[in-house]
Amino acid sequence: MCVTAVESRPAGGGTTHALKAMGELGADQSPAHRPFGARVKAFVALTKPRIIELLLITTVPVMFLAQQGVPDLTLVLLTCLGGYMSAGGANALNMYIDRDIDALMDRTSQRPLVTGMVSPRECLVFGITLAVASTLLFGLTVNWLSAWLALGALLFYVVVYTMILKRRTSQNIVWGGIAGCLPVLIGWSSVTNSMSWAPVILFLVMFFWTPPHYWPLSMKVKEDYARVGVPMLPVVASNKVVARQIVLYSWVMVAVSLLLTPLGYTGWFYTSVALLAGGFWLWEAHGLQNRAKAEVTGAKLKEMRLFHWSITYVSLLFVAVAVDPFVPALTH
Repeated sequence: MCVTAVESRPAGGGTTHALKAMGELGADQSPAHRPFGARVKAFVALTKPRIIELLLITTVPVMFLAQQGVPDLTLVLLTCLGGYMSAGGANALNMYIDRDIDALMDRTSQRPLVTGMVSPRECLVFGITLAVASTLLFGLTVNWLSAWLALGALLFYVVVYTMILKRRTSQNIVWGGIAGCLPVLIGWSSVTNSMSWAPVILFLVMFFWTPPHYWPLSMKVKEDYARVGVPMLPVVASNKVVARQIVLYSWVMVAVSLLLTPLGYTGWFYTSVALLAGGFWLWEAHGLQNRAKAEVTGAKLKEMRLFHWSITYVSLLFVAVAVDPFVPALTH
């Protein structure tokens, strides 16, 4: 999934440690002989739970918008569980495919396949099991439209992004990010078993959000990506070019986020939050562009400020989506 939350890791040392751990994993140190608690944590780590938190933030509020109130809480629970399993399966399969480059990148050097806590075969079986189970859970307890959307997101992330785009084009995160936009459609379809312009608009918000969310992180760790030959945009283009693209996508994202109200889906509360949060986003994006134009490098570039704000932005925006249906009742 292209929606991203990461822990910062100091450069250097991680790769050496990872390769050493892999080399020490002999017959007596097979994954099955590792402590049970550590193994459980490793399998949870395969699902990338911090990333899935962001996916749920974009799923549940849309259910409130679709219901124009509080949706059935059992439905919310089943949708969240199915969404976690589906995204978790996609993330596990992503780690299975990328285990070769994960071992060479500092920020991924502690992933379970790299350290040997989980074997590649276990990871593959785990990912496929989650994919099948999540599809059945959605189809049998929510509806089949949501099931096919979830399966489509999983396949798009694993096949289109991880296997095809990631190592071939600097536009990988742009089109690969579609997988991370589909939870918005799933949230709506789980309530209505149909589609509408509201979830399509929010899908587009997430589509234009993903590149300026991820490119600042890629600027920070571009040496990692360059080392393994992954052509993220900051690897193949200058900071000036990347920052210009960030600003362009940011303006389109903010503009699209304001379409919900004139189309009658939201009111003044959502619009106010979208304007304020979007305005601060644009301030940060232009600040990054100005620093890039001035050829600032290193810590003074402060690219991670926009990355961290991007997570806050999407959280605020979708909380506003959930709260907005209740505002008319509260003001009368």
